[in-house]
Amino acid sequence: MFFKWLKQYMPRSLYGRALLILILPVVTLQLVVSVVFIQRHFEGVTDQLTNELVRTVEFTLDALPQAQREMKQLNIPLKQISSAQVPQENHYRWYDLSGVIVVWQLTHKLDSFVAIDLPDNKNFTMYLLHRGQYYSVEMRRDRATAANPHQLLVNMVFFGILMTLISLLYLRNQLRPITRLGKASEAFGRGRSIPYAPSGAVEVRAAGHAFLDMRARIERHIEQRTMMLSGVSHDLRTPLTRLRLGVSLLEEEDRIPLEKDIEDMQRLIDAFLDFARGDADSALAEPINPAELLTNIVEDARRAGQDVTLAPITTREEKEVMIRPTAVRRVIENMLGNADRYANTCVVSMVRLEKVIRVTLEDDGPGIPEKDRQNAMRPFVRLDPARNQDLGSGVGLGLAIAADIVKSHGGTLRLGKSADLGGLKVEILLAV
Repeated sequence: MFFKWLKQYMPRSLYGRALLILILPVVTLQLVVSVVFIQRHFEGVTDQLTNELVRTVEFTLDALPQAQREMKQLNIPLKQISSAQVPQENHYRWYDLSGVIVVWQLTHKLDSFVAIDLPDNKNFTMYLLHRGQYYSVEMRRDRATAANPHQLLVNMVFFGILMTLISLLYLRNQLRPITRLGKASEAFGRGRSIPYAPSGAVEVRAAGHAFLDMRARIERHIEQRTMMLSGVSHDLRTPLTRLRLGVSLLEEEDRIPLEKDIEDMQRLIDAFLDFARGDADSALAEPINPAELLTNIVEDARRAGQDVTLAPITTREEKEVMIRPTAVRRVIENMLGNADRYANTCVVSMVRLEKVIRVTLEDDGPGIPEKDRQNAMRPFVRLDPARNQDLGSGVGLGLAIAADIVKSHGGTLRLGKSADLGGLKVEILLAV
């Protein structure tokens, strides 16, 4: 619960999280090593050298003016200068870590200290004031400070980045089989079967083989169900045909109501079989121009006498996508048939988003109340308040079949109210 707020800042993908797990320890280790080295070794050595320099300078200054021998032995080349040659402030580079320590030590521990010039890592010049006389001392940098750890830090950063890049290559190879498994699973969920061979680590291979076994069982189940439904369809239609032939021999007064009952039975059987079959008998997904498919469906509806208007389609929506054209046509024609049955006018539009295609159908009919929209897509549900049962002869399976087909494409079917026409608004979202 304490780290729950951190989830919104974490990477969403497995690759991003693995990368974070890889880089975070490397960066933390480098920071810890750098801090420990600078504090314990770098600062400690610099403090010791600076303290020794302070004692040496103080001893030499106390021996003035007869300090030539001391200056030569201690290698402290004091040089008298004028006040104009003394800088007004200390000079050192902003990234000179040891320079900061030297300035602090000399300022607080050497009473005669005035200023210092640290231009580079080789030499430095110190300015002193003793008994009213200014002196300058030019010395080698290693007399006062430890060597700056630039080389160590640069090597740490360079080799850290190099090893991270090498690790990324191995990490990418390890995550690639998981990505391929995810794509194969996603494609199968949308009704497409793409080639997939398990690879990678043992655990990933086991998951891949489990997926292949599951896909094979589902495909075998669909094939068996299709064969069974074909047999049931044939077995049911045969006695209905015999009944129709037998009824045709009766008198007209007795024949007409019996023929109507047989036709109702035929429609019920067809609806049940369509729902049980779903889109199992549809063709495999193929590259289709969705704009062209929608235009053909609307033109067919117009030829059938429906009042259907197709909104303008831009060039962006005309790119080909992988869908089942027969199944998608079945969904849209079902929605157009409902609009023709319960409304007068229907407007169809299509918009292509980043990962989905949204087909919208709006009519001026009575619509469906919001509380009944979820139930409307359940099998064998008819909404008498919203749909007059006398206007149609369905059994409440049209929307259920359409929703099932849309789900097989990785999408969803949503019902709402049309803001422009006031009737029902159907949104068909197909994943691409």
